Amino acid sequence: MRVLVTGATGFLGGALIRHLAACGLDTIGLGRNEARCRALQDAGLTTVSADLSHSALHLAGIIGRVDAVVHCAALSAPWGRLAAFHAANVEGTRNALDLAEALGVRRFVNISSPTVYFEMKDKIAVTETASLPRPINAYARTKAEAEQLVLARPKLGPVNLRPRGIYGAGEETLLPRLIAAARRGPLPLLRSGAAAIDLTHVNDVVAAIETALNAGPAVEGETFNISGGEMVLVRDLVERVCSALAVPLRWKPVPFYPALLLALLAEITSLARPVPKEPAVTPYMLGLFAFRQSLDISKAHRMLGWQPRISLEAGLAMTLDGKRAP
Repeated sequence: MRVLVTGATGFLGGALIRHLAACGLDTIGLGRNEARCRALQDAGLTTVSADLSHSALHLAGIIGRVDAVVHCAALSAPWGRLAAFHAANVEGTRNALDLAEALGVRRFVNISSPTVYFEMKDKIAVTETASLPRPINAYARTKAEAEQLVLARPKLGPVNLRPRGIYGAGEETLLPRLIAAARRGPLPLLRSGAAAIDLTHVNDVVAAIETALNAGPAVEGETFNISGGEMVLVRDLVERVCSALAVPLRWKPVPFYPALLLALLAEITSLARPVPKEPAVTPYMLGLFAFRQSLDISKAHRMLGWQPRISLEAGLAMTLDGKRAP
């Protein structure tokens, strides 16, 4: 099997292409970050620098025959202007699908996000059949649109994966944001610290992608939740991480709805500026600190034969050890 990985210069895409190559598969990566493309090339991996927000059909001759595409490329952030997310996540996915058709692939695995489920309320063991609410932000909106684009190409054997809270050594979004917020000042303690979430170690996500690549036609056109399967209180998670990294941590009890109103006003004001700057607190971030969220992963176990193998305790230990390394 020859596999094309988009977003290969990102955290998940980089971990995936290294794993597939180590397993003996022929791989080629696409990425926007030229320096990281060169680093992958130095490691013996074939990469092409490309921005999928523009047509990529001209790359077909360079890439050559490909059996499968894993589409990891995306703009992933809790805040920003819709136009930027639409270019990266909707047009980028459309262009990746067009390229996949030109390459004649038999399986297209799209990395989506369970942010499409998010609402300002507790949602436990959410299944893939749950109706999607109004998007919490531009990221959720464009990832939901991208999923539909993928499923509309049945000839590509499409599969959507929704991995929750990907973390691991070298990750630059989830835990680093928590640590940065803790360093800025007291974190909001909302709803008496009831918030909880299930995270997923990057190795488990890579394993889920691998099973989706090798699965039979029964999985085509399907969407799967992926997570570590363990809920953890957000307060406990933050305290464990900050303690391990010697980051001072303070909590401040805050009433949720007044805080949400202030966050909404800050977001609107920031987006209206000629040069937008992400506010210190976004509505989505507040929601993560306020509500209980978890996924039902039984469908992935039943149809893909996949289940998480890395416990949260083991995964955090591996991640924090990696962050301490020079």
